Amino acid sequence: MTTRFGTSVLKAAALMLVVSVIQLLPQFATEGHAQISLWDQIQGPSFGRGASDTPPPPTPVALDDLRPDATPWRSDVMLNAVAAAIERYQKIVDSGGWPVVPQGRMLREGDDDPRVPILRKRLRISGDMPAKGSYYDVQTFDSELTEGVKRFQKRNGIRETGRIEQSVYPVLNITAEQRLAQLKLNYERLRGLMQGVEERYVLVNVPAFQLEAVDKFEVQLRHRVIVGRQGRETPDVRATIKALNFFPFWRVPDSVATLDLIPRLRKEPGYLEEEGIRVYNGYNGPELDRKTIDWSSPQTANYKFKQDPGEKNALGLLRLDMSNQYGVYMHDTPMKNLFDQRSRAFSAGCVRVQNVFDLGDWIAHYEAGWDQPGRVRQQLDSGQPMELKLTRPIPVYFTYITAWAEPSTGAIEFRPDIYGRDGSAMQMSYQRDADDAPPASAAAALAP
Repeated sequence: MTTRFGTSVLKAAALMLVVSVIQLLPQFATEGHAQISLWDQIQGPSFGRGASDTPPPPTPVALDDLRPDATPWRSDVMLNAVAAAIERYQKIVDSGGWPVVPQGRMLREGDDDPRVPILRKRLRISGDMPAKGSYYDVQTFDSELTEGVKRFQKRNGIRETGRIEQSVYPVLNITAEQRLAQLKLNYERLRGLMQGVEERYVLVNVPAFQLEAVDKFEVQLRHRVIVGRQGRETPDVRATIKALNFFPFWRVPDSVATLDLIPRLRKEPGYLEEEGIRVYNGYNGPELDRKTIDWSSPQTANYKFKQDPGEKNALGLLRLDMSNQYGVYMHDTPMKNLFDQRSRAFSAGCVRVQNVFDLGDWIAHYEAGWDQPGRVRQQLDSGQPMELKLTRPIPVYFTYITAWAEPSTGAIEFRPDIYGRDGSAMQMSYQRDADDAPPASAAAALAP
């Protein structure tokens, strides 16, 4: 029978043997292993604080990702704020920029790591930590650094964990020169929106996943939105909201039918009946029997699809009619849980709006009989389909702004370049956080 003392002696002897083997066989150590301490190599990731790169389970946190400032993106005040940000970043570049934080295992509070002082310096230069903070040469990741990381994450549209996870390193290591170029590019985008600024309009900033409704040159409403995924990008649009469609039909676009719906029907022929989608032989052709169609037939290329109104309808209960060359629009959605995600590029190009009934009230406010809050919900409660044509149409802009500065706080904000329109370096830095992935069923659902 082995005593506890005897077991400890055996473990110590085994440990000494492993150390000896490693010292005798250095040629087997790879470059990757060289970055890990000898103790970590022996003990493995299950021993010791910080050895694992697996983050703890995420704690549900209410999203706080909408702009707080009443100043619209389309304003001289915003342009001046961005110009000041450009001046500030030019000074950072002229002073040598900020250091690169070597990528490795996750960094979090309580860790001791030689990269911690580098991280502190990086965040101090970008203004996320105080310029005169103490202990910048200490290698311990403390609570002050956690708060600095959270400020950085908030400014960059990243989930505020206070940890440097694998998805954070590429954003952290975008150079000051690249950020300066991004600010200058977005200044020109904003300036291009300043031609004939209306008193009352709606603007959707696609990479920021939010919408602002402006009246008398002040933001009155902000809404989270879902935009087009890669390959189904939401385009830049200038259009006019001319009507509100209550209980709309959804006429499935040919692109969605070809790329999404018909391939799905080859595997799930019952999907049409489940979702209340009808099939027609051409635009003006007769309705076909869904159960008798061979979905592998070339004839399906001529079919057109229309979904009945109701709670399952991909447009939800309200559609904002804004005719444009791209055939995109704004609408309600039955998949409201997707608004809980921080990164919301899930659609086929259209824009889904959270709390769209409130936006509908704002749009219809000056129409006769529609000036009371909740009027849109009253119409929906009646269950009666209708189209409210606006006597005062609302201009709408779909834009792509990935960098700006908040006039009230001076905070310089960046958002992921989800479509690669800022350049290859910016797109390569965008990695969706694994914890921001949508439920598989919702992400795979057929929707505009």
